[in-house]
Amino acid sequence: MNQRGNVVVVEDEAILARVIMEKFERKGFVVSLAVDGEDAVPLVRKTLPHLVLLDIILPKKDGFAILQELKQDAQLAIIPVIVLSNLGEDEDIKKALKMGALDYLVK
Repeated sequence: MNQRGNVVVVEDEAILARVIMEKFERKGFVVSLAVDGEDAVPLVRKTLPHLVLLDIILPKKDGFAILQELKQDAQLAIIPVIVLSNLGEDEDIKKALKMGALDYLVK
């Protein structure tokens, strides 16, 4: 199978992370996982993925802080970020999109 690119998944729920990773891997993507907010930006910086799937509620640093950090770094700002979160309030969705997320999906 040809490699399609790489994806970083930032998700602390082990079962959900595994399901997401398996889906992408079956489609030929290389997937890296960060299980807390502190590891997310260094992992993105190291792997320079084609996409980041980002949870909002995470240990150590929340997804909004990660999104802000990614979008303030010129090298990382061009990487599309899709938020995948349990937070489904309009306010949270609008905030993430305004901060630069490509899309916002509610789990």
